[in-house]
Order: sequence, then C-alpha cells, then structure tokens
Amino acid sequence: MLPTVYVLFTVAMFAVSLVALVDIVSRDDSQVRGLPKLVWVLLVVFLPLLGSALWFIVGHDWSVARENVSFGDPRRAERAGFGGPSRASSWSAQPVAPRQKSTEEQLADLDREIEFHEQQARLRALEIEVERRRRAE
Repeated sequence: MLPTVYVLFTVAMFAVSLVALVDIVSRDDSQVRGLPKLVWVLLVVFLPLLGSALWFIVGHDWSVARENVSFGDPRRAERAGFGGPSRASSWSAQPVAPRQKSTEEQLADLDREIEFHEQQARLRALEIEVERRRRAE
C-alpha cells in the first residue's frame, strides 16, 4: 500500500511540474511575473513541488487572456461565437485578420498590375527611342 502512494505522489508531482514547465515556456515574456522565465524554469526543475506551486500562485499572469487557436476555417470560430464584434473587451484589443479577397478581386488586382508594368515597358521603350533619336541628330 505504501509504495503505491509514493508512486502516485511521484507521478502527480511529475505531471504538475511538466504542466508548469510547458506553461512557462509557452508564455510570452510579458505574461510572466516576478522572475525571468529562465529562473522559473530552473526553479521548477530543481524544486518541482515548490517551484510549480510558486509558478501558478505568483508567476503566472492570470489576467491575460490566451490567444484563441482555431483549426481549419477561421470562420468556424465566428460561427461558434468566439469572434466578431460582440466579443468581450479583452479580445477586442487583439488584431483582426484582414479580409481575404475574392478570386475576382485578386484577378482585377493582377490585371491592374499587368497594365502598370506594360505602361512602364512602353515608357522605357519610348525613352530609349528618344535617346536614340537625340544621338542620331
């Protein structure tokens, strides 16, 4: 019975330490309080139980909302209620991805770009012709 308790305690301590380490490493430096990230990592590695507890009590910034990661079509998050203008103010400060252009808009942009480069080529050809005529005079 007693060795089972030790095994369970060891597994639990390892799991909590692993979660703390992943949380420390995945956070931005601005979301870490108290000590630099490297010190927190060393504290959790060398003093797993105390370091993990201190990280979640002191070092973890609970006021900062984590970025919502969506997989697949970004419109899924909007349909599920995770995006859009009705979101809480903490989410409204995050940058909004620019709207993707439709195929017709992309083709129109390409047509304008081709026309611009054709005009530039005509201008260069005219400048070369003018320069050639000046030298012939």
